[in-house]
Amino acid sequence: MTDEQQIRTLIENWVAAVHAGDLDTVLADHSPDIVMFDVPPPYDGVRGLAAYTETWPGFFKWQQSGASFELESLDVTAGSDVAFAFALLHCRTTDGDPRVLLRLTIGLRKLADRWTVTHEHHSFPHDDASNGS
Repeated sequence: MTDEQQIRTLIENWVAAVHAGDLDTVLADHSPDIVMFDVPPPYDGVRGLAAYTETWPGFFKWQQSGASFELESLDVTAGSDVAFAFALLHCRTTDGDPRVLLRLTIGLRKLADRWTVTHEHHSFPHDDASNGS
């Protein structure tokens, strides 16, 4: 399996675990010093695996209300020891606008011959018609 395929599988498994509320699998391939910039605060990011772990219970509870978390697209670029991926995901309740997609960027390092997530960035586009543009 190529590095790109390994990373694609890692991310697809992570997405499935997030949707299923499987915290152990969500955490499995993340570095102890993960840095995540997420949609909700804190604005300076979540730092470390313990803090990252604490972000998931509320999201899982929201998901249990019937929300989706599914890949729309995924692109992966891998070097010999660093890689990045970006994806678009459906992350919404059944009454949510299907055109609004969650943007995900992931940074990875190869440590001990295994790809490890060291950075995640989640965002939604800002679509405020009153912003004067």
